[in-house]
Amino acid sequence: MPHRTVRLATAAVATIGLLAASACGGETGGSGGTAQPPAGSSAPADSGGSGPKVPSPLPAKDLLANPCSVLNASEAEQVGLKYPGEKSTGVLNGCRWTSSGSNLNFVNNTPIEQNKHGISDIYDQKAKQAYFEPTTVYGYPAVFAGTEDSRSNGICTLWVGVTDQLAVSVLPNISMGSNKKDPCSIAKKFATAMVGHLQGAS
Repeated sequence: MPHRTVRLATAAVATIGLLAASACGGETGGSGGTAQPPAGSSAPADSGGSGPKVPSPLPAKDLLANPCSVLNASEAEQVGLKYPGEKSTGVLNGCRWTSSGSNLNFVNNTPIEQNKHGISDIYDQKAKQAYFEPTTVYGYPAVFAGTEDSRSNGICTLWVGVTDQLAVSVLPNISMGSNKKDPCSIAKKFATAMVGHLQGAS
């Protein structure tokens, strides 16, 4: 079981990395898929992109400085997660929230700063996704999408546009329990709490 958890976690990070890199013009610099700024990044952020626009930008300063700030103790408890979340120390600046019911289940939220056109960068990669299902969270554009379809294994990636320049990845990794059959509902539940928190902070 521990080996499986590590493998799934690694695959989850790889999925984010691939999307971040490909959405930034597919340039990885030849070193492990590290995303690079997109070519022509000085162009206006609203100059194109196939994704829907956000109705009103959410505050991103605290989110970027500390992705674990997107839920307070009460909000984390309401979605069944331990508080506080654990800030990631890897290449991507994210936060890991462990389930209050099992240490084998967790949710990662990661603002993808490398994607300078927010959720439009995800939409632009639609043809490369194994699944692509648009949705909304409190009226904000979102899409379930992943380069590999691991939903039957308890992994589902939800991208949420919080500004037209920034999308947040919400990625549950459910290894056991009834929620393993529907990880996308866990992603949506977390994203709803996250957007609600950000709206309250605006």
